[in-house]
Amino acid sequence: MLNQITPVARTPLAYAGEPKVTQDSAPRKPGRLYILDGLRLSAALMVVVYHYMARGQGWSTPGPELFPETFRVASYGYLGVEIFFVISGFVICMSAWDRSLKDFFVSRVVRLYPAYWFAVIATSVTLAVIPGHRAHLPWNDILTNLTMLQEPLGVAHVDGVYWTLFTELRFYLLFALLAWWGLTYRRVLLFCCVWGAATLLVSEAPDGPLRLMLIPEYSWFFIAGMAFYLIYRFRPNLMLVGIIAVCYCASLAHTIRQFERLTFLGDRPAWPVLVLLAAFFGVMALIATDKLSGIQWKWLPIAGALTYPLYLLHQAIGYEFFGHFESRVSPWVLVTSVILGMLVLSYLVHRLVEKPLSRYLKRHLARL
Repeated sequence: MLNQITPVARTPLAYAGEPKVTQDSAPRKPGRLYILDGLRLSAALMVVVYHYMARGQGWSTPGPELFPETFRVASYGYLGVEIFFVISGFVICMSAWDRSLKDFFVSRVVRLYPAYWFAVIATSVTLAVIPGHRAHLPWNDILTNLTMLQEPLGVAHVDGVYWTLFTELRFYLLFALLAWWGLTYRRVLLFCCVWGAATLLVSEAPDGPLRLMLIPEYSWFFIAGMAFYLIYRFRPNLMLVGIIAVCYCASLAHTIRQFERLTFLGDRPAWPVLVLLAAFFGVMALIATDKLSGIQWKWLPIAGALTYPLYLLHQAIGYEFFGHFESRVSPWVLVTSVILGMLVLSYLVHRLVEKPLSRYLKRHLARL
């Protein structure tokens, strides 16, 4: 869900069975997709605003009373998670192309775990030190959280946002099978179609190992991301456009059910869900067809680097600060200060923890 954007060489003739490229559709020069960095941070901030101003579990006063002008807009911020999953499908496909299965495994470990380990420890210490609405988990459960496998092991999350990480891990496992087979246009296309068909078969099935692995609640977003990447690498065609259209329409079933379950947010219209997701799919279409490659603002990679630490750190720690300081600071000043503080903390985590530890892990894992 939260992956680093890396340059990719677009060489459509490199694999047998891939679309034939004419002179008019020659591959464009590779380069960093700056816009994806900005899109990732925007999705993270959507989730942050949703937790702070709509869900607002750290406040003693309900969100509609604290932020009456912005509550309704903030209440749709949870859709940032769905946006993450589409981006993840695109970026994982991009970063794994022309790489071995070992390289794919190493890249995921060094990308996910350093910031995550810090977030688990920092959140646990914060919950232990600051008196607030929630106590930290038992230390044995905190140690289990360090594996990122607490959900299948039946252990509570140190922070509620970690549920998305296990969803990402399941996607990585499925994609690893494809990477082991070898990534070509036809194989990725077949993978998208088979995963979509399997999702239909298990979407209403009772819980079980197969349903767990196929992620029917969110598979359409990952599939759409992979199809967008195929468009980016090999140019659009009717099959890929059709897959993306099906993914958008099919994803609405679970997304609208999820919207209806959020009853604590009050009576809200459902149409913004459709519009927001359609707008995001439209932006991804512009990215995939290289219409936004001209956006190369130098601050965007930094913004992208903040995304993962910000997502991991913001919820439980932010709630503790709200509960501790809300009686002394106005809501707007407090929420603005916490968001800015989280952005600064995320930058420090990226520079002082994530980068050096990632280099260390990559150097030693590459020797295995």
